[in-house]
Amino acid sequence: MRTIRISDTLIIADQPTETDIINLRDQDFDTLINLRPDNEDPDQPGSRVERATAELAGLHYSFIPVSVASITEADVEAFGKALGQTHGGVLAHCKTGTRAAILYVLSKALKEEMTDREIRAFGQSIGMDLSPASKWLARQRDRKPVVKGFFDPRTWSVQYVVSDPQTRQCVIIDPVLDFDEKSGATSTEHALEILSYIEANGLSVQWILDTHPHADHFSAAHYLAERTGAPTAIGEKVVDVQRLWKDIYNVPDFPADGSQWSKLFADGETFSVGNIPGKVIFSPGHTLASVTYVIGDAAFVHDTMFMPDSGTARADFPGGDAHLLWRSMQTILGLPEQTRVFTGHDYQPDGRAPRWESTVGEQKALNPHLAGMTEERFAEIRQKRDLTLPMPKLILPSLQVNIRGGRLPEPEANGTRYLKIPLDFLEGAAR
Repeated sequence: MRTIRISDTLIIADQPTETDIINLRDQDFDTLINLRPDNEDPDQPGSRVERATAELAGLHYSFIPVSVASITEADVEAFGKALGQTHGGVLAHCKTGTRAAILYVLSKALKEEMTDREIRAFGQSIGMDLSPASKWLARQRDRKPVVKGFFDPRTWSVQYVVSDPQTRQCVIIDPVLDFDEKSGATSTEHALEILSYIEANGLSVQWILDTHPHADHFSAAHYLAERTGAPTAIGEKVVDVQRLWKDIYNVPDFPADGSQWSKLFADGETFSVGNIPGKVIFSPGHTLASVTYVIGDAAFVHDTMFMPDSGTARADFPGGDAHLLWRSMQTILGLPEQTRVFTGHDYQPDGRAPRWESTVGEQKALNPHLAGMTEERFAEIRQKRDLTLPMPKLILPSLQVNIRGGRLPEPEANGTRYLKIPLDFLEGAAR
């Protein structure tokens, strides 16, 4: 194993053997970071073997699989987080060590602790070509809009602040209101994190957008609207979801007319984020009301497709349809190849770090539910897979809140709010 010292705590390396990993603890290492996607080479151990070996050696282990061409801001943040959580030495490895060095300098650059000139000089000092890092930073500066993702590990949800760097206008997409199902407690931790980012970057909120009524977390749209004064919006087909769940919850007086939002978007309707054009694409299949927001070169697809290593969303909720989901995805895949695709969940396969950004081209080539697939075959696979999935643990509480635009039920006479849960409605969930 060839190593290069990068800082007081970080050493980068090429591929370590299992014996190398076992010996790290005796060399005062605390953490192992693996940056290699599985199956990059036939002779590499792979993430599962590395994780097991690292745990046997008493090391913390982070799996952040990247290629130089597909590094995202989420990857850089995950690398920086892994470095920040250690109390000893860190070994970060890829095939040659180059990706580790690139992620290191990018993590410094995003915190404004390293300039392009300093990156070049640093690369020369360690004998590595780090020009891909400078090119990555240049692409990030040129891209519009600026997209900041916020990952919620409790629900595996990703929330977004999407901004125009010229006008400092922004929209918030799919914000999460924290809910603990064990205690029934709600909080605004994630919403406040979003507000802190907006304040720190001098942004002004134009819209608060939901892609659909979520089945696995409460929406913070109403709370954030009260805090910012910004209007809320969702796709116009939300009224169909409201009518469906109004009957399920047996709330005959509930107004199923979409009046809980400031605006209901029609398919093809346009809007803007500062000077950046936006468009709404009706994307049913996961739910009756799902929409995709395309803002500049970025598409926010939420529960249609996931990251390429994770496939696509389920289509077995009330009102879902696998065939409609396939057709919705084909519309999204008709966007330009370099369109950035931002998903609303990441379930971290094989324990890798959270990721939420890909491209249309990557989805076409790498997503196993899309590449070389037909509609009939996809529907067959999707429906068979959905039969094995448990219902989301928050589906019944969440939809009661989210068909109300994120509003909690009104307090009853004793001042307490209550959720109404239909029993034995979702078949098979108790098995």
